[in-house]
Amino acid sequence: MSEARRAIAAAGRLVVKVGSSALTTAGDGLDVSRLDALVDAIAKRVAGKTQIVLVSSGAIGAGLAPLALGKRPRDLATQQAAASVGQLALAHAYAESFGRYSLTVGQVLLTSDDVVRRAHYRNAERTFSRLLALGAVPVVNENDTVATEEIRFGDNDRLAALVAHLIRADGLVLLSDVDGLYDGDPRAGGTRKITEIAGESDLDGLTVGMSSSGLGTGGMMSKVAAARTAASSGIPVLVAAADDAGHALGAAEVGTAFKPAGTRLSARRFWLGYAAGSNGRLHLDDGAVAAVVRRRRSLLAAGVTGVDGDFQAGDVVDLVDPAHRVVARGMVAFDVTELPDLIGRSTHELPAEQRREVVHADDLVPLRHR
Repeated sequence: MSEARRAIAAAGRLVVKVGSSALTTAGDGLDVSRLDALVDAIAKRVAGKTQIVLVSSGAIGAGLAPLALGKRPRDLATQQAAASVGQLALAHAYAESFGRYSLTVGQVLLTSDDVVRRAHYRNAERTFSRLLALGAVPVVNENDTVATEEIRFGDNDRLAALVAHLIRADGLVLLSDVDGLYDGDPRAGGTRKITEIAGESDLDGLTVGMSSSGLGTGGMMSKVAAARTAASSGIPVLVAAADDAGHALGAAEVGTAFKPAGTRLSARRFWLGYAAGSNGRLHLDDGAVAAVVRRRRSLLAAGVTGVDGDFQAGDVVDLVDPAHRVVARGMVAFDVTELPDLIGRSTHELPAEQRREVVHADDLVPLRHR
């Protein structure tokens, strides 16, 4: 068994994410038998003294049948209406199902603001910590009744990766209607399932398939992106089918495992790299990329070739290489209006009051290519 699988099997704290397609059907809405099977697997793991946070999609899918909607709506207003109705049904179903094991659930509704804004991020961290200390199982969903971009992108996969780091989880399990990562679209046939991802090179050239249910929004691409985010910050990840939840949360011998990076980022550096919203871009020359990414140095004005966006000093920006790939993120020390007169100039050429780093190394997080 791989190191990642052993870590997930032995984890004392896990985040488990389940997709809409694993809990709902277009015609009948919420499938209580599927939900109960998932809860059975989680309750068994909790009985083994593992703390679990469940990130659950399905609110929109659960609202389709009560509103007599035959398929997932495309317009935002109807999606939000379905989420409003479905969120109540989903929360009630989880409370009833976990109640069979005398487990209390706490509903946590988040929007991207709650993980993008630093103060909200820390408040969410305290809330999860207290719920787990009290023995509750937090059930997390994006607040689809007010969210906009969150409904259209991500299907909670990215949220699950952010929550995993936020609560200092020992592992992340992503469950859907696909039993792992394949080297092509499994619906096309002739593809091979990949059981282990040891590093970024294992993902080179892969074309991953999408969920076929029509209920979810994320598909395998979203799961791979979330797995990369979590693994790069030191958290092992398992992608598996919801039907295999018992095995995934048991011996962890199913699905595709992602090996974590050697070190776990601090909460602040993770927030900078993966949670905070970006307000612009700084274009770097090759020398600056080498200094920032390989030598972990501060970014100086001499290495900047261009600026995009609308930001102020203290905002988070992306740092991109000459091929326009994001290679780092950081907190910029100048307003966007100041930088055009500084870029490409050596520090000693700048006015005394501007002789500082554009992005200090302490406020900078190198990233794998996005």
